[in-house]
Amino acid sequence: MSVTAQTVWNNCLLFIKDNIQPQAYKTWFEPIVAVKLTDNALSIQVPSKFFYEWLEEHYVKLLKVALTKELGETAKLVYIIKMENTYGNKQPFTEKIPSSNRSAVKSQDVDVPLNNKNPELRNPFVIPGIRNVKIESQLNPNYNFDNFLEGDSNRLARSAGLAVSAKPGGTSFNPLLIFGGVGLGKTHLAHAIGVDIKDKYPEKTVLYISAEKFTQQYIDSVKKNNRNDFIHFYQLIDVLVIDDVQFLSGKSGTQDVFFHIFNHLHQNGKQVILTSDKAPVDMQDIEQRLLSRFKWGLSAELQTPDFETRVSILKNKLYRDGVEMPDDIIEYVAKNIKSNIRELEGAIISLIAQSSFNKKEINIELAKQVVEKFVKNTKREVSIDYIQKIVSDYFQMDVDTLQSKTRKRHIVQARQLAMFFAKKFTKASLASIGSQIGKRDHATVLHACKTVDNLSTTDKQFRKYVEDLTKKLSV
Repeated sequence: MSVTAQTVWNNCLLFIKDNIQPQAYKTWFEPIVAVKLTDNALSIQVPSKFFYEWLEEHYVKLLKVALTKELGETAKLVYIIKMENTYGNKQPFTEKIPSSNRSAVKSQDVDVPLNNKNPELRNPFVIPGIRNVKIESQLNPNYNFDNFLEGDSNRLARSAGLAVSAKPGGTSFNPLLIFGGVGLGKTHLAHAIGVDIKDKYPEKTVLYISAEKFTQQYIDSVKKNNRNDFIHFYQLIDVLVIDDVQFLSGKSGTQDVFFHIFNHLHQNGKQVILTSDKAPVDMQDIEQRLLSRFKWGLSAELQTPDFETRVSILKNKLYRDGVEMPDDIIEYVAKNIKSNIRELEGAIISLIAQSSFNKKEINIELAKQVVEKFVKNTKREVSIDYIQKIVSDYFQMDVDTLQSKTRKRHIVQARQLAMFFAKKFTKASLASIGSQIGKRDHATVLHACKTVDNLSTTDKQFRKYVEDLTKKLSV
């Protein structure tokens, strides 16, 4: 039986999938297409030069092991770069692994002229009646990469942000959609990318705007009968950052105008950066044609930071504010406030304030008082960890058992209930819920939610489980 390129590549993917994180696999391996197999050399098609460089830098060893397992020691890998929606030479470039000759890929920076610059252009960011077409970026320079600390929870999004800021419009991350729950740093990261681009490319027009303000400007343009000026203004932007894009839900007119602006920018090699509180797959009332465009680039999730990252964030904030605090106090706050970065920093500010106003020394006792009040007064978003603990306790099992691979009915049902409540009570994506509850994929979570809905209507005992757990989690 003849071995095809697709068969070899599928086997390689099975091996690769077992050896890297699901998000990394989705980002870097799902877009690859197997093209041909000739003389023990497998040709694969990748979407950009940046993509090729990233694979060579981070996954060359893994690729070599996977291919050697399939084709033996003489195996070779050939990259074919097929660039979509880019300017310049579209001829495929090929290179064999292991490759250390990075210069073989020649970077081609092509300036795309901004046509039709019109001095009469109405800029929605200036007071009417004042002639001014200079576009201010609306960026906050305090939100930068220096104070956006890297951890497991944000590594992919931060790395993609750095890649975009190094080469806006020139990577496969266009658009870059950053999503995650409240207070995890979406707006901070979006500003940081814009600030970095302005530093590196002062000539580029960068604009940050919230989806809410964008909508308001569009409504005003319709009222004043200058919709075309509004569209024209946004088509001149080199890097457009739109915050909280989920706000466009249900607003068909704004979605329509954004669709045309997005297409123009993307086709002209301009960069679009979006933030949202949910993944595209979970967005409601957003037109399918827009959602499909959101998926053209990379959707990167910001998750709740782990303990080590929380400690680093606090130490960095204290350092920037010129405040010293004992490590045991910092660790106590980091251990007890887990939900998001905004609350974490808020607690440390409260602690400093209490100490200053009441002339008290910052010690564990004061930290306990502040954290207790802070947690009590802050609307708590139930975490996935908390849900797993409550469900495990209810069914008298430990969390490890809940997350295990076993197919025992009562454990499977407990796991499905944990997934169901994680979707109900948190803003985490299906993929994030799956990875945190036993390293499952998003399809398993979707199936679990449907199963719980079905059993709730047909099984009296199961309905009682749902009611009991809802009460426990709603307290």
